[in-house]
Amino acid sequence: MLMEITNDPLFGMLLTIGTFAFFRYLSIRLKSSIINPTIFSIIFIILFLNLLKIPYENYYKGSEIFNRMIVPATVALAMPLYKNFHILKKYYKEILLGIGISTLLLLVMLGLIMVGLKMENEIIASILPKSITTAIAVGVTEKMNGLPSITVVVVIICGNIGAIFGEIIFKWFKIDNPIAQGISLGTTSHAIGTSKAVELGEVQGSMSGLAIIITGIFTVIFAPVVYSLLMLLK
Repeated sequence: MLMEITNDPLFGMLLTIGTFAFFRYLSIRLKSSIINPTIFSIIFIILFLNLLKIPYENYYKGSEIFNRMIVPATVALAMPLYKNFHILKKYYKEILLGIGISTLLLLVMLGLIMVGLKMENEIIASILPKSITTAIAVGVTEKMNGLPSITVVVVIICGNIGAIFGEIIFKWFKIDNPIAQGISLGTTSHAIGTSKAVELGEVQGSMSGLAIIITGIFTVIFAPVVYSLLMLLK
C-alpha cells in the first residue's frame, strides 16, 4: 500500500511543497532566520524517506519538476532588474568591476585552500563553482570533470549560509546600502540568497538577480582557467 502511494508522482510533489510550506510558515511565525525552510525541508525529507524506507526514485518522480523550474525561475529574476535598470546604468562600471574582481579572488583563494588541503581533483572541480546558481554550476563542474552531485550540495549550503547570516552580517558591519546588500547576496549566495534579498527590498532583489547573472558569466570564464592553473601546483 505504501509503495503504491509513494510510486505516484504526486507523492514527491506534495511532500516537497507541503514540507517547504510548513517550515516557511514556522520561520515567519517565529520570526527566525535560523529556521531556514530549504535546509529544514531537505533534512526532514531525507529522514522521512529513510525512516519509512521509501526509495529515492519514487520521491524523485514527483520532485523532478522542481529541478526543471530552476532555469526559468532564474530567468524570471530579470523582471525586478528591468524595473530598476536606471541603477545599473548609473553604476555599471562599479558593479562589473566589483563582481569580476571578487569572483576571481574567491576562485583563486578557495582553490589554493583546497590544493593546500590536498583534496582530490574531482572534489576541487566540484566545489569551485559553489557561489553560482545550480543550473550554471553543474555545467561548469561537468566541464572540469567534477561531480555534479557534490556541486549541488555545496551550492545549496552556500546559498543558505548567505540567506541565514546575510542580514546579520549587514547589521554587524553597518552595510545599509541596498545596492551593496543585493550585490553581495547575489554574488555569494545565488538564487537562495536572492530570495532573502527580495525580502529586504525591491532594489536589493533586483541587484541580487543581476549579480547572479554576472557572477555566473565570470565563473564560467574564470573557473576552468583557475582550475587548470591549480592542477599545475599539484
